[in-house]
Amino acid sequence: MDHAAEANRTDLMTITRFVLNEQSKYPESRGDFTILLSNIVLGCKFVCTAVNKPLGSPLQDLTTKSYFDHSTRQVLPNSLDLLERPMFRQGEEQKKLDVLSNDVFVKALISSGRTCILVSEEDELATFVEPSKRGRYAVVFDPLDGSSNIDCGVSIGTIFGIYMVKDSIEPTLDEVLQPGKNMLAAGYCMYGSSCTFVLSTGAGVNGFTLDPSLGEFILTHPDIKIPKKGKIYSVNEGNAKNWDGPTAKYVERCKFPKDGSSPKSLRYIGSMVADVHRTLLYGGIFLYPADKKSPNGKLRVLYEVFPMSFLMEQAGGQAFTGKQRALDLVPNDIHERSPIFLGSYEDVEEVKALYAAEDKK
Repeated sequence: MDHAAEANRTDLMTITRFVLNEQSKYPESRGDFTILLSNIVLGCKFVCTAVNKPLGSPLQDLTTKSYFDHSTRQVLPNSLDLLERPMFRQGEEQKKLDVLSNDVFVKALISSGRTCILVSEEDELATFVEPSKRGRYAVVFDPLDGSSNIDCGVSIGTIFGIYMVKDSIEPTLDEVLQPGKNMLAAGYCMYGSSCTFVLSTGAGVNGFTLDPSLGEFILTHPDIKIPKKGKIYSVNEGNAKNWDGPTAKYVERCKFPKDGSSPKSLRYIGSMVADVHRTLLYGGIFLYPADKKSPNGKLRVLYEVFPMSFLMEQAGGQAFTGKQRALDLVPNDIHERSPIFLGSYEDVEEVKALYAAEDKK
């Protein structure tokens, strides 16, 4: 028996141990970030459990459509008698699991005692933590990205980004309306065939997989590096008639390359977490461009574009809006949207070249 190999298999690097090891590199650290991250991880475990409840369980109805009254923070019954059903400002139906996930993360983040501002995809306004529970971090998050896919079993996930604020005593919205390059950390948790937590604190990207028997996230994908060029492109081609010239040309090159290379394979799930996770591991490019229907793009800057762009750059890739580096954007609104092209360095370079050529015309 190879006892050394056996020892390696039992020396498990949990996400808590990993973060504590990183914390030890900074003598001035007080452990605040570790506590905050632990609460985010707890929220992910809770949502993972809810997402994976078997059919027929008491939580099964969490996947059915419901309507949320943000003025009273109450879920309205799913009734055909409700002729006027409140919708969130972004015009998207909410699901009960959306509401549950949002409440779980809001409460977990506030109870950590380390946050002062929370921005959620589910809430129209930012949440300012009461003074007695304030800390020095602002967290932006999408508690359940891809939730329209809940009923068909497609992988969904939680996306988050963390900023350190300058003034935790009297914080303002400007603390989160800043470029993504100022993020301290970003990550996502994907609830699929396995529960995967991907994190960057600005020194590379690492992936952890939840071991249900231990209830712990274990390091399974250390130091993730995206390939320089990939063989996959990911885009909703149903919007092709509304694309601009550079996007249309790029997708045409993916399908009909003129340099004699093989065409790229199209893979589109429709859940950003799942599509970006595959892109991160296998290489290629994920596109959600602006089009005639959505001239400002569809994905939200703070809690979708920024965290995923941060991860891509930390893994050696790029993120581009069609005009500039994604992480250089300065949002004016917490729910602002943007086009995005992110993935392998060389693939995004090709997109950038097409937009540069268009600008010269």
